[in-house]
Amino acid sequence: MFAEASLSIWGWGGLGVVLFLITFGPFAIFYLAFYILCFIGGGFVVLLLFGKINSEKHLERCEHSFLPSTQMAILKVLEEIKSESKPIKIDRRLTGSSIIDEPLQQVIQFALRDYIQYWYYTLSDDETFLLEIRQTVQNALVEFSTRSKEVDWQPYFTTRLVDDFATHLRVFRKAQERLNEREDPKQRDAPDELLDSFFEAEVEMERKICRDVVCTSRKDEEGYLRDLCEVLLYLLLPPGDFHDKNMRYFLREVLARGVLLPLINQLSDPDYINQFIIWMIRDSSCNYEAFLNILKLTDKVAELEAVKDKVLEELQYLRSLDTGADDINFIKNQINSLLFVKKVCETRIQRLQSGKEVDALKLAANFGKLCVIPLEHILVHNIALQFFMDYMQPMGGQAILFFWLTVEGYRVTAQQQLEVLQSSQRDGKRQSSQTTKGLLRAAALGVYDQYLSEKASPRVQVDEASVTRLAQKLNKEDPTPEIFDEIQKKVYDMMLRDERFYPSFKQHPLYVRMLAELDMLKEPSFRGSEDGDGESFNGSPTGSINLSLDDLCSGSVDEYAQLHAFISDTADAFLNQLPVAGVCNDHGKTYALYTITVIRKNSDGSEDVWKTYRRYSDFHDFHMRITEQFESLGPILKLPGKKTFNNMDREFLEKRKKDLNAYLQLLLNPEMVKGCPVLIPYVYDFLENKAYSKGKGDFARKVPPLIAKSDIDPEHCRVSAQLDDNVDDNIPLRVMLLLMDEVFDLKERNQWLRRNIKNLLQQLIKATYGDTINRKIVDHVDYMTSPEQVSDYVKRFRDSYWPNGILAETPPRRDKSLRMRTRVAAKTTLLGIMPDELKHIIGAETTRKGILRVFDMFQHQPLNRRLACVFLEGFLETLFPQYKFPELFVKLHSRSPRVLRYSQKLRSLHKR
Repeated sequence: MFAEASLSIWGWGGLGVVLFLITFGPFAIFYLAFYILCFIGGGFVVLLLFGKINSEKHLERCEHSFLPSTQMAILKVLEEIKSESKPIKIDRRLTGSSIIDEPLQQVIQFALRDYIQYWYYTLSDDETFLLEIRQTVQNALVEFSTRSKEVDWQPYFTTRLVDDFATHLRVFRKAQERLNEREDPKQRDAPDELLDSFFEAEVEMERKICRDVVCTSRKDEEGYLRDLCEVLLYLLLPPGDFHDKNMRYFLREVLARGVLLPLINQLSDPDYINQFIIWMIRDSSCNYEAFLNILKLTDKVAELEAVKDKVLEELQYLRSLDTGADDINFIKNQINSLLFVKKVCETRIQRLQSGKEVDALKLAANFGKLCVIPLEHILVHNIALQFFMDYMQPMGGQAILFFWLTVEGYRVTAQQQLEVLQSSQRDGKRQSSQTTKGLLRAAALGVYDQYLSEKASPRVQVDEASVTRLAQKLNKEDPTPEIFDEIQKKVYDMMLRDERFYPSFKQHPLYVRMLAELDMLKEPSFRGSEDGDGESFNGSPTGSINLSLDDLCSGSVDEYAQLHAFISDTADAFLNQLPVAGVCNDHGKTYALYTITVIRKNSDGSEDVWKTYRRYSDFHDFHMRITEQFESLGPILKLPGKKTFNNMDREFLEKRKKDLNAYLQLLLNPEMVKGCPVLIPYVYDFLENKAYSKGKGDFARKVPPLIAKSDIDPEHCRVSAQLDDNVDDNIPLRVMLLLMDEVFDLKERNQWLRRNIKNLLQQLIKATYGDTINRKIVDHVDYMTSPEQVSDYVKRFRDSYWPNGILAETPPRRDKSLRMRTRVAAKTTLLGIMPDELKHIIGAETTRKGILRVFDMFQHQPLNRRLACVFLEGFLETLFPQYKFPELFVKLHSRSPRVLRYSQKLRSLHKR
């Protein structure tokens, strides 16, 4: 039944479909579907329109029933806000000096116009934000100006800057020395290796600071500048402006990326520094000899190629000229000179590319064709004598050499003393001849005891008969300047003829180095054969040349012999019977005198009380004496430092008095006395009521790096750690000693030469009125920081960045050839301004190496960035001395991985 019903449904259904298609056609089904969709869509549209109309009517009824008019209320609020807003008044006073404020206001206006307004007006027409920015900048400038006026800039410019530069040069020199010790030449020439060596040396010196990350990573450098600028904004901005994050971040980005970063980029560009060097020394005439020396010494093929291309260009121009008979000789000379320069460049390029670059000193020594300098000239020239001393020491002849020099010193001193005695007698002045003869006898006996007596060690070995005759003369006769002549002549003959001394010295590498320092060593040159493989030595002619040093000596025999003269020191007058400490004046020099009240308890219960008067220099000498005798006291006892300027200020003297009192109390602490009982006699001698006998000379106290011992490795500390730059107001001498020691690496020379240089510099400063130079330096610093000069700096900055009020375009990067020629020109200029007198004092080769070392230091941009950061940090520490900027810099730079590795290395060494 179910099957029959299903068949019936499908049958009738199929019949209905067939009849529908026959009646309406095959497309009827599509029409039906379309009609159905239209019916449904129309229904939805009618419902939507009906609902919308009813909803609007309902909302309108609700709005009129419960809410006021929205449009009128908003307009009213806007009108009230505009009526309440008042214009911001800008105070145009910034520094208190109108000559500075006027150009500075122009700089602010130009900066706002070109760096802010051009994009801000695309966002809004409201001037309030721009006025707020201007007001905030002006507030910061006012605070900066106020702090600058409170700072004494003289110590910064005369001490801190010099120390930072010299320390940077020391680290660079150490990095070069480490590279030169490597055997692989590719590692020595790789710039990355130099940077690694430099920053390794920096972390060894600074211990907690390394600026490698800041100087080599652009991202880290920007982060460092942002942190620094945020601290500056905290110090310079009013609290309300600083706590406004939007304003603070905006100013931080403008200051860090718009001011400091472009400034560091420009100052660290080697090409910019080279141009600046040429501009600074623009008044000096071109030195053709220095130019040729630079071409012969350079190891950069790019520099030689650039010079060669310029020479070819000039040759082409000269050959194209149509000149008359009058100019033909001049042009021929120019062409010949250019052809010679071209030949020098080609020869040098060939040597560098062929790998035949050799050490000129070794090559000259192998050929043996050297100038022969007589012994008599070596003994009177400071540079030659230095090398001869270095040779004589291992050969066992230093004693006879020192004897000869000491006798020369005695002769000079004796002649001077006798001349003074005769002059005073002619003038009718009373001067005891017995006193003068007694001094000379004591000096002569001192020479005899030190070098010729049986107790002398080492003893000068001469025949006993001559020594006996000399001893008899000293006992029976008054000493004369010529009393040592017989033995001195024998000692001279011994040095001249003994094969161990002068004859062997002429064949020693030290002799070749001596000739190089005297600029008397011909540089070997290669003359290529037709195939370019041949080489020959173009040096001195065959055979020996006896050459005198008269034209090279910068001083006579007397000048150098006086270094070994016996001089009798007389104590300065001592001020006594002063009721209280005060400021005293001795021959125009002002100093402070401190009163020490000493109370000593005796065994019987009684007390001895007395007052002792001491200068700070006495304290300093006493401190040096005991710390040398007892090295363990060095880290414990800290003597308060001196102050270069305003050291007679009452507040400063009061502070120093308290510090000195604390120093003495620590020194006399029972635990200190118990732990070091041997110290008591030194302390008692210092506190006795008598004139204090200094154990150190004045210069020994003032210049520790040259003649005073130190418990610090001088190569692993800042220069200022060795040079007490506050011990004296003699700025020229301090600066010259500091820079010469670092630029020319005088620590490699023997102590005799260093003392010689020190004495010559000291005499030079005194001869040229050192106090006058010192005052001029101080006056010049005051002039540099005067309102007139600051105004000039601002105007120059304005005119360079906005010439004629329009922002200057970024200059295109100069092509490589031009930059290479600028390098050559800068090196030539630096080497050309070095006076011949300097070469005579420290040597020609040392002078060249020192100047080229300074130049090479500026050719590495990351290292220049490091120096710029150091200068900036020193400036901020000077500007804000009351804040802990040194600790901040330690935190910022301790992020370097090198600092972490170095700290771990130190900890591992301590554990061992």
